[in-house]
Amino acid sequence: MTKDSIRKALSRRQKKVGDPTGFTPAAVLLPLFEKGGDYHLVFTKRTETVNYHKGQFSFPGGRPHPDDKSLLDTALRESWEEIGLPPKDAEVLGELDDFATYTTGFIISPFVAMIPFPHKFTANPAEVDEIIEVPLPFLQAKRNFSEETLEVGGRPILQYFYHYRDHVIYGATARIVKHFLEVIEPADSIARTS
Repeated sequence: MTKDSIRKALSRRQKKVGDPTGFTPAAVLLPLFEKGGDYHLVFTKRTETVNYHKGQFSFPGGRPHPDDKSLLDTALRESWEEIGLPPKDAEVLGELDDFATYTTGFIISPFVAMIPFPHKFTANPAEVDEIIEVPLPFLQAKRNFSEETLEVGGRPILQYFYHYRDHVIYGATARIVKHFLEVIEPADSIARTS
């Protein structure tokens, strides 16, 4: 896998845009970097003082501000505010499908970007409790993934879980991760046993 192959995988598909009716738009950035021959994704653990998704792992992002020209601008601005990633350091490779959060009413537009390594992240203490970097092979390994049907808002929803060390990535973030892995890798290589 290379940066160019990821860019091609993202560009050769049509993004599925969610119906925004009844949802608040939001955007996230999937910061991706290469270290030791593996690609890694950057996640943030949200503080217990933020309004939504307290204590959960997420990608940097949030709601648009009036000055944002696009949802990509929102994702880049939020990444700067939350983890100290300058927009100029994010080489945007493409977009993923929109994802709805059924309990909080957001519709999330995810963008994938390569970032330099090493990078000195600066967590915004008001929003970010912790920053973790997870290797893609770890996320692709079947033993680190589980799924379960849970009732959300009165209806059954298939939920995904990625287990990394003592952390659990779930919810919309896990759905975005699973979608990203399916886009960049053939389906038969997702369920690795390593």
